[in-house]
Amino acid sequence: MPEDHYTQRPLFGGAIATTFPLRFQDVSDVRQVPDHQEVFVDPGRDESLIIELLDFKVDVADHGSATWFLQDLASEQDAQGITVIEQSGVFEAEGLKYRNMAGIITTAVGQMAISKGRQGREAQNIVNVYLANMRLKEVGTDVLITAYEPVLINPLSESATTVGAGLVVPAAQSGRMPMADVFKLAVSTFKVNDWTLFGSSA
Repeated sequence: MPEDHYTQRPLFGGAIATTFPLRFQDVSDVRQVPDHQEVFVDPGRDESLIIELLDFKVDVADHGSATWFLQDLASEQDAQGITVIEQSGVFEAEGLKYRNMAGIITTAVGQMAISKGRQGREAQNIVNVYLANMRLKEVGTDVLITAYEPVLINPLSESATTVGAGLVVPAAQSGRMPMADVFKLAVSTFKVNDWTLFGSSA
């Protein structure tokens, strides 16, 4: 694996923790982030990692839930041409057990064309999106871990000024952990330290 120093990072005041590379900086140091999100970015590669706590979606089936959230995300971001590359089955997460009920995890990977911030469709970049949905039914919460990996930067995108337009140099070639591995590491090391984060149901 390429050299890329990583460490456990406290999230939501330490109530949750997960591990990912130090090159991902906490966006809340620069701008306001919604209370239900933790957002980290590597500005040099325009890669980002978002951990999000949502109310449990009772009308979404466990099987394929990550794909549902991926498509929902694409629609929220006015993405064009989403392609679901892979999706997992449903796995129990013994490490996320609360009151003897294990959390469950599904994952999905897609590719879509999305714009940065408020830029229009003419500035869309091609991005790989990795999404894990951890369903903590006992505390009424859907946790999303989403990783964004630009593949092709549009010359009109604001990302072009920092990363450069055109095909993005693969992470491994620049001595960085590939985003697919960053995502797997963040998902596999995710743990809840304080279940009271989820409110009265905990």
